[in-house]
Amino acid sequence: MQILFVLLFFYLSQYFHFCFRLLIVCLCWILAAVLTIEPSWSSYFIGEFVTFKCDMNEGRDTDWYYTINKDGRDFVRYSEYKVYTLEMRSTDHSGKYQCYGSSKGSHYTKNSNTVSVTVLGKSSAQITSDMRDIPVGGSVTLTCSVNSSSSSGWKYYWYRDEKSSEALTTQDAVFHSNGQISVSQEGLYKCRGGRGNPVYYTEDSQSVRIDRRVNGVLGISSKIWTRASELLESLSCSMAASDGEKHNVPVGFWSGDCGDQSVVSIP
Repeated sequence: MQILFVLLFFYLSQYFHFCFRLLIVCLCWILAAVLTIEPSWSSYFIGEFVTFKCDMNEGRDTDWYYTINKDGRDFVRYSEYKVYTLEMRSTDHSGKYQCYGSSKGSHYTKNSNTVSVTVLGKSSAQITSDMRDIPVGGSVTLTCSVNSSSSSGWKYYWYRDEKSSEALTTQDAVFHSNGQISVSQEGLYKCRGGRGNPVYYTEDSQSVRIDRRVNGVLGISSKIWTRASELLESLSCSMAASDGEKHNVPVGFWSGDCGDQSVVSIP
């Protein structure tokens, strides 16, 4: 009986020891410092703003001094504020960021997780169109896009004609949800993207010329041209036949052969 009691005590002590260790692990996980960034995008462009937020998850926010490290070195030291906003001024701001807190009442410190940040160069928008001529009673679809490696959060702004600084509205075009618009007015179109707060704007896209097509105009013009050429040719042939001389017709026209005589105009 005594041996059984000893074995039971041994197993119970092991069980409680395991539970205690598990509790410690859970508490450490719950109370771990956490670093987050806003906005949380896969990459950023020069000129955008990123906000770092360091939560100690223990005590009050004012109980700590906050430090942000970049690639293992102090980047922002001993701040009393857990939120820090950084403007990405160069690609050198790419790296691995981590924060840690130092308790004001002791030498106790806590380290956070690591967050990777990638900064790209200046961005520009690209514009494409499904056609360049607006059909009668129809429209042309234009698409605006930004570098695919960081395609989140973009809102697109559209402009018509080089001198226009005001973005198009729903009165000027039909807006779709995927960076596309449909237009039925001719003009020179361009676009740019914007995101974040404060808003970061890309460089403008190249311009695309959209024209209006009127059915039948080309055919009518061709027929008029052909008929005018025939009349001028007939007139030239008549003049040549009457006096035996070669006569020129107005610049830009020429006649063909008039029987045995070839009547040629000035080019």
